[in-house]
Amino acid sequence: MNGRVPHIVQYQGSKRILAPQILQYMPYRFERLIEPFSGMAAISIAAAYEGRTDRFVINDINRPLIGMLQEAIEHPSRLAEGYRMVWEEQFQYGEDHVQHFYEIREKFNNGDVRPANMLYLLARCVKGAVRYGKNGNFNQSPDKRRHGTDPRTLAPNVHAVSHLLKGKSSFSAVDYHEILDMARPGDLVYMDPPYQGVTNVRDVRYVAGVPFDEFTRAVAALNKKSVAYLISYDGVCGGKAYGEELPQELHCKKILLNAGLSSQATLLGKRSTTFEALYISEALMPAFDMFPQQLSLLEVPT
Repeated sequence: MNGRVPHIVQYQGSKRILAPQILQYMPYRFERLIEPFSGMAAISIAAAYEGRTDRFVINDINRPLIGMLQEAIEHPSRLAEGYRMVWEEQFQYGEDHVQHFYEIREKFNNGDVRPANMLYLLARCVKGAVRYGKNGNFNQSPDKRRHGTDPRTLAPNVHAVSHLLKGKSSFSAVDYHEILDMARPGDLVYMDPPYQGVTNVRDVRYVAGVPFDEFTRAVAALNKKSVAYLISYDGVCGGKAYGEELPQELHCKKILLNAGLSSQATLLGKRSTTFEALYISEALMPAFDMFPQQLSLLEVPT
């Protein structure tokens, strides 16, 4: 992947950094890319940048997030200007600029989910780490050390993403089952469900969780339709596995991708590399002569 692939804003859990590795396991051309758990749609952006397909289905149960993405892609100038206006308001608060974040967050949680507000909360919150309370409200705090992405930096990225995906994308905020139902042979489905989906408890990073058994049944249904897919799911860090592996009866090939040094481990004075699992569907395997040998947990360096 040559050059610089644009991105709108930092978003914890985004596969932007891993995208070059993930795209290695995609066909060079396919009919349509479907992202049922799109987040910031990093894989769609990367695939569009490489010209892998001209049709994209971008879905996430987080409706304000999808609304912001749709605005960015279909009306980039309007979003960039709206963001600039919200971003500049904080300087009217002087040293108490964090209060502005809390006021925008309160407006957002009370229903003012305009794309500019969503984007400002993402750009201004700690480490781009979205968090939701039990009542579904956005409850992450602001990064007190900075003011969020400068509009002069953000606007060109928004326009670059729009250039890649405008007129090629459909947007929705529905349950992932509805999106998988539309998948057909010739499509490629990329799934990055919440890691907390191995339980029935909603993860504070996501609007809704995905129970493990329910998810595996949905993947099995894709197998029956011979739909190609890639799944980012579990992984390992410092020799310790996290997340539950997908069952062998799905007949996927598991690859471990190097996601770099763990930021959390670094904060604790350790140097541990994170490896994230990528599951490759049986329907994809004929497209490749050979996959890299699967790494076992014992072979992963710490």
